[in-house]
Amino acid sequence: MQFQPYLIFDGNCAQAMRFYERVIGGKMEQMMKFSEMPEPCDGLPAGSGDRIAHACLALDGALLMASDSMIGQPYEGMKNFGVTLSFSTVDAARSVFDALAEGGQVTMPLGRTFWAEAFGMVTDRFGTPWMINGGMRTA
Repeated sequence: MQFQPYLIFDGNCAQAMRFYERVIGGKMEQMMKFSEMPEPCDGLPAGSGDRIAHACLALDGALLMASDSMIGQPYEGMKNFGVTLSFSTVDAARSVFDALAEGGQVTMPLGRTFWAEAFGMVTDRFGTPWMINGGMRTA
């Protein structure tokens, strides 16, 4: 069994997922617009065709999946969760943390904790909350 985050964006899924592919690494396995779906989607609100129906970024055996919300549906943003990334080194964690922080908001600066040499929290410019670990400590 695997846990796989599925993020919902409000029209900027493509930009966010390409940004994550560049910053975090991995390979974009799929990015499909609503207009590209193999089965027509009856009742698709006007203007939704260019929104992302499904995106999948594969990285180190894990998947980060996402889509855009539908036009006309209330979008409340991402809240009350965080996507956690753990790196073997503090330098790797700092590099990703700093890139995610550009244009975003640091909610907890990267610093030492009892479980990791470095831990920090940031909400990126797309609204995704991240929790970054570097140099995990073992018992």
